[in-house]
Amino acid sequence: MKWVTVWGNAPSITEHRAETYAKDITLRYPVTCAFGGQKVRLHFSNFCGTEPVTLTRVTLARAMGDREISLHNARLVTFGGEESVTIPAGEEIFSDEINFRIKPKGVLAVSIYLGSFTLMRTGVVAIGPLSKGFFSVGDCTFSQVLPLERTRTTSTFYFFCGLDLYTEDENRAVILYGDSITAQSWADYLAMECMNDPYNRIAIVRRAASGTRVLREYSCITYESYGLSGRHRFEREISTVSGADTVIIQQGINDIIHPVGTDVNPFRPMSDLPSAGQLEEGVEEYFKIAADRGLKVYIGTLLPIKGWRTYAPFREELRNAFNDWARSRRDITGCIDFDRALRSPEEPAAFAAGYDSGDHLHPSESAYRAMAELAFGYIRDEEY
Repeated sequence: MKWVTVWGNAPSITEHRAETYAKDITLRYPVTCAFGGQKVRLHFSNFCGTEPVTLTRVTLARAMGDREISLHNARLVTFGGEESVTIPAGEEIFSDEINFRIKPKGVLAVSIYLGSFTLMRTGVVAIGPLSKGFFSVGDCTFSQVLPLERTRTTSTFYFFCGLDLYTEDENRAVILYGDSITAQSWADYLAMECMNDPYNRIAIVRRAASGTRVLREYSCITYESYGLSGRHRFEREISTVSGADTVIIQQGINDIIHPVGTDVNPFRPMSDLPSAGQLEEGVEEYFKIAADRGLKVYIGTLLPIKGWRTYAPFREELRNAFNDWARSRRDITGCIDFDRALRSPEEPAAFAAGYDSGDHLHPSESAYRAMAELAFGYIRDEEY
């Protein structure tokens, strides 16, 4: 038996608004478990916070629906035996182990009560059929059903960034590392592909934050929610995933499309635009870090961008150069060619019909399903 992370998101920086504090609210997050286990531990982060955060009360229960839990075996989560815990700025913690038997595809609900004023700075937006969140006014940690009139949905996962199961040795985690494309639906569709396999041994753990780049990050509050650069993300995010043996990297497009020049935007100078070699060197660092941790590595090619508001031929040349480099790598486990799977045969710089979400950067839901099916073929083949 061993600990395996079965669900996760990347701690990142939430958008800076005037109303950045919350008080007397409960967050509830349902988590679908890829396989069964006997014990649970929860991972919380205040990595991007600038002041301590106190989790007043946390509970774990079986989810019975979007807003509903079973109180029959609901558990109070403790931290060093204490009900409440304060996470210092920049720190991460794990809960005590919780005896809680869960079956494959079982859904657990984690409820977090924030009683005092709390800086809601560490969090990440994640979207997909398995990515749901709710917040309610008041302490609803042991409420069977969140009160409809005091509850709203949220796509932001605050503080809660991982759930580990104590499970069979054959089970393992696959990490998806990236930006907004991975923060959207294909991660959940890949998890569903895995769980539809009756012999599944794979949990998909998402480590993605919208707007993030390999080489740069913003220091202004206008764009700080675009997240940290790879040198501040990659090693930390993969190191907190228990039982992982594989990472799929799908990042780099933001390095190409963000710079526009200070005459257009004072925070996005053209000097931020990397050469193909510089971008490749940044991803090479990922490869080295992953190899040092014994992880198999897949690199995903960058998707089409023709029609995106900053599209230009020189950006297309940079994207193609990076993709050719990714396809040529023989020192990693493989290249998953998302570009070839989603691009138009007639116009390779653009998405194929039905695969564009409409902004010419992010794929459609059909395209996300295609990405999941393609990736599943690679990680499934490792099983057989």
